[in-house]
Amino acid sequence: MNPSCGCRLLEVQDGVQQAVIPLAVLYPALGAESVEHFGPYSLEVARDAPALDGVWPLVVISHGNSGTPWGYRDLAKHLVRAGFVVALPAHTGNTRNDNSLAGTAANLANRPRHISLSIDAVLADPVLKAHVAANGVAVIGHSIGGYTALAVAGGLPWTGPHEHKGAAPSLVPVTPDARVRALVLLNPATPWFVGESLRAVRLPILMRTGEKDLLAPIEHARNVIDGVADPALVEHKDVAGAGHFSFMSKFPPELDRPNFPPSQDPPGFDRVAMQPAFFADVLEFLRRTL
Repeated sequence: MNPSCGCRLLEVQDGVQQAVIPLAVLYPALGAESVEHFGPYSLEVARDAPALDGVWPLVVISHGNSGTPWGYRDLAKHLVRAGFVVALPAHTGNTRNDNSLAGTAANLANRPRHISLSIDAVLADPVLKAHVAANGVAVIGHSIGGYTALAVAGGLPWTGPHEHKGAAPSLVPVTPDARVRALVLLNPATPWFVGESLRAVRLPILMRTGEKDLLAPIEHARNVIDGVADPALVEHKDVAGAGHFSFMSKFPPELDRPNFPPSQDPPGFDRVAMQPAFFADVLEFLRRTL
């Protein structure tokens, strides 16, 4: 029998940014699920339910620019059903509700730190800390979330034209987190990694890109393959017909419209039909590497 999908909503204090990072944590639980609404997104979860007995690997999902972690709710719940704890931070300053730091060096520095703070928060949570494996965390990152995953795994990012605005490029202050043991990169945005910037990344990586992604085209993925210490650790597949947003959950009807690009796919591509195989690939990779 599948476990229930528990849900805890936490607030993580970031003393550097002087901000609160909203953090949802989904986990294998005991208790009945009911429909909960998170903004325009809904998911059947068991709020604050007791955790199912056992120790489960932790996965953190990093959303894209001006995004929301709830855009990956179906993947997150699939992983919970399979025995993972999934942390869903909202990158304050780069979300759908507050995108004030988009295109800034501060955002590049903040995002990886949010991942480490989220890991800390889950491992300290009184309901979950006894049920989370502390010896290995995976980070799933989409678009600039892919940047975030690579940075927290040891990448050394540099500011780009959007951030330094005419000034010389500068190294972004990022502290790698040794607890991160595997990465899943979905249409990763990687222009902040140049030269030897990714040589310190020595983790297994599952990378999925969209053949018709116009925002983070295939050159971004090649930057990963060519840049990491061992390209053999990168398992890459370019998904035929997929676009930049095709790995996200289907959007609610009120957001599924042509003038909202994240809800749209290239003509002829069906993200819902693709998801079972995509989810299976992610699950197999995580079971193998954590």
